[in-house]
Amino acid sequence: MLNLILYSDQIFPGCSAIDRRLADILKVRGIGNRLAYVASGPEPDHTFFVNAQAYYRRFGLDLALFFDLDEPHSAEDIAALFACDAIHLSGGHTGSFLDRLRRSGMIGPLRDWALSGGILIGVSAGAILMTPTIATDALFIGRRPEDVTDGDALDLVPFEFFPHLGDDATYLPELLRYSTHTAHPIVACNDSDGIVVTGRRIECVGNPLWICGGVVRAPGEIELGGFSVV
Repeated sequence: MLNLILYSDQIFPGCSAIDRRLADILKVRGIGNRLAYVASGPEPDHTFFVNAQAYYRRFGLDLALFFDLDEPHSAEDIAALFACDAIHLSGGHTGSFLDRLRRSGMIGPLRDWALSGGILIGVSAGAILMTPTIATDALFIGRRPEDVTDGDALDLVPFEFFPHLGDDATYLPELLRYSTHTAHPIVACNDSDGIVVTGRRIECVGNPLWICGGVVRAPGEIELGGFSVV
């Protein structure tokens, strides 16, 4: 059973609704409050980790473990990561994050852990990585998403994800254009929006846009492979 939390960002007041859903899922599952942080890239001073610790501490969660994909890890280190009650995939450069996951051999174990019910949290780049491909990230670096041929990611959900929609007026028309080139619907979020997936249920928090076939559509108009949207 999937338990996924996809944030566009975590710095806006509207994100508190997503925070509450995360806390609810942990409570319903009757597990603890210990989280792990998987860094998207080098973070020698742990600045973003410390900020994330403070963020989660506000609603009673303990971001206790920092996991650096560039460092060698023992079997005990890997076991400690997956023993946490939830894993946070940080924001950052999505392509580099994906490269690090591949080099460290963590794509398969992380995907298996999520498919077995582990609670996986993604912020921006971390959320994009939960989808079939990181192609939408190309818009942040001046490329066309349809030109991305090596973007296969965790493939946990039947849609692509795009955060920070409101940051640039060109993003929406570019996503509409790209949606005619991909078989997946695209969920585009402003920074107070997010997606919560529990089992086969996709919950929209805020006002995400569902884009498919060149237009913005109602979720009920889109085939999602057995997933339902609320």
